[in-house]
Amino acid sequence: MPGTAPAAGSADGVARQAWRGLGQVLAGSDPAPAGRSRPPRQIRAAKAGLGVVTLALCLVSVVSMNRRPGLSLELFGHPPLSTGQILLAMAVVAPLPLAARYPLLGWRIGWLELLLAPLVPGYWWGGWPWGPVQVLALLVAFCVAGVRHPRPVLWCMWALSLAPWWLWLWLGKGMTDLNGPVGATIVFTAAAIAVDSVSSRLRAQRALAAQTERTELEQARRAGLEERARIAREMHDVVAHHMSLIAVRAETAPYRLSGLPEPVRAEFGSLSDAAREALAEMRRLLGVLRNDQPVGRAPQPQLSDLPMLIDTARRAGLPVELSVAAALDQVPAGVGVCAYRIVQESLSNASQHAPGAAVTVLVDHGASGVLLRVANGPGRAAGSGGVNAPGTPSGNGPGPGQGLAGMRERVALLGGSLSAGPAPGGGFVVSAVLPLSEAA
Repeated sequence: MPGTAPAAGSADGVARQAWRGLGQVLAGSDPAPAGRSRPPRQIRAAKAGLGVVTLALCLVSVVSMNRRPGLSLELFGHPPLSTGQILLAMAVVAPLPLAARYPLLGWRIGWLELLLAPLVPGYWWGGWPWGPVQVLALLVAFCVAGVRHPRPVLWCMWALSLAPWWLWLWLGKGMTDLNGPVGATIVFTAAAIAVDSVSSRLRAQRALAAQTERTELEQARRAGLEERARIAREMHDVVAHHMSLIAVRAETAPYRLSGLPEPVRAEFGSLSDAAREALAEMRRLLGVLRNDQPVGRAPQPQLSDLPMLIDTARRAGLPVELSVAAALDQVPAGVGVCAYRIVQESLSNASQHAPGAAVTVLVDHGASGVLLRVANGPGRAAGSGGVNAPGTPSGNGPGPGQGLAGMRERVALLGGSLSAGPAPGGGFVVSAVLPLSEAA
């Protein structure tokens, strides 16, 4: 019937998952524990604590074993425990230390001990062939393995954990009533339900964290691409200005210079045509990079525009000191735009992340090129460090650019270097070296 097809498909899927879970239980390996790495001191302390607990449980297991069934304790009486009984009493604790790193292996060992314990002539308190320490160690390994492994593995372990109890009850070995199997079923079922809930929540949290990380990486990549497009649009204005000058000068050269031979006039004409063709190609490229954004008509800012930028920041309540070398009046346009944008972005982030902090802007020159340094002190808010200080946004937040990512893109375009980080006395410092020539 058509109506039974989905149910059959669902049953087949459940069966396949169950078989895969059983295969993992029988022959699978334990994955590494998920989570952040801990300091070595904490790891050593945890291992030492686990060793102490294991030794204490071994002693409790030996003490709680009797040679004959009954409630009396015969540790110091007669007959004494045999070597096999002592080894069994200590071996049943093995799943506990293994649960820290290999919980599935520890559960396998505990399950074999649960299955074979009635074959050894020995009893624990209450006359059972299984002691409380053995059940506790197996339950711990069961819970840890259930958290680290998928749901089919958890419920296959649950079914196998209950099998020895009911098997030996059916065989009539060591138990004459239902108290043991029923109690074990209740305990392991409750533990399985709790572990299933916890592991489902942990898996959901890990999936959400992974998705968040992928989203942040995608946003950072997109922000970088947008910043590169923005830089390209700004550089288009700078380059287009020079190309326009070349075209105009080449086109007017025959009229400004008299007596030029015809080959020279033709060469100037070809230079003008090449410059105009390059301008047209750049205009088409800019159309691709525009992303439906309006084209800015204003000229790109230069270092000579820094005083106006500083005055605007001061009117906004940001105390800024500016020092610009007089020899920097004439720098390449690309270097001027890059320096201006770095100062603009630094002031924006300083006002956002270190409100009230004093800012110092220094622009100088040296043998390597233009030297730029923007430093701010700690803000009024406690723990505020300034531009992208630890604990603040990553630098891709609101502002005229894309934070440190945009600054690095601009500096890399010129072949320069940029460093940014917290200042020793608090605050934040952005330093850049911008070459004055393309060869640099």
